Amino acid sequence: MRKILIAEDELAINKMLCMNLELMGYETVAKYDGQQVIDWLNQGGSADLALVDVMMPNVDGFALLEPLRAHSIPMIFLTARGDLEAKLRGLTGGAEDYIVKPFEMMELLVRMEKVLERRGTVEERIVLGNVTIDTKKRAVSRNGSDLNLTPMEFDLLLLLAKKKNMALSRDRLLHEVWGIRYEGGTRTVDVHMAQLRKKTGLNIVSVPKIGYRLEVD
Repeated sequence: MRKILIAEDELAINKMLCMNLELMGYETVAKYDGQQVIDWLNQGGSADLALVDVMMPNVDGFALLEPLRAHSIPMIFLTARGDLEAKLRGLTGGAEDYIVKPFEMMELLVRMEKVLERRGTVEERIVLGNVTIDTKKRAVSRNGSDLNLTPMEFDLLLLLAKKKNMALSRDRLLHEVWGIRYEGGTRTVDVHMAQLRKKTGLNIVSVPKIGYRLEVD
């Protein structure tokens, strides 16, 4: 399970980020100012990625660039500071990305995945109850037995697994799996989802007027 450090002094935002990321299968570590982060690092703390606010008490986000880099933890800034000077300082200082509040959770998740992919920390095995996805081998098993999924079914399942407990529209599924030029219509998504349900036994639910969601406890 990938671990995400959240350094954010606003309690409500910190809790919201922890809750949403834990629903997506991440482990989270919450800190509320920069000094807490430094103390945690000095005590041997580690993470796959850090989400950091700029304007925090005691030690601000910019001052965390060097300590996090020294511990090989990539950083994404989440901040209300949208001025060009702050963006340039953050990005040239070593941050992987710079996102201005308010932001959409889905956008944050996509950007996080891009950073984790670049850093080579994407999970090789995703376990969903009795179903295991081997992302490196592009193989899926259920109760230890291999499942015969088509390439499109595998790509759909992988996308659902990465965004579990989140509703994905048919248009988005078509765009990310078949490509933006696919002209087969959304009915093909329904057909593939029915096959995935049958083969995997996973709880893939229809979301009225939107699309589908993989529900995982």
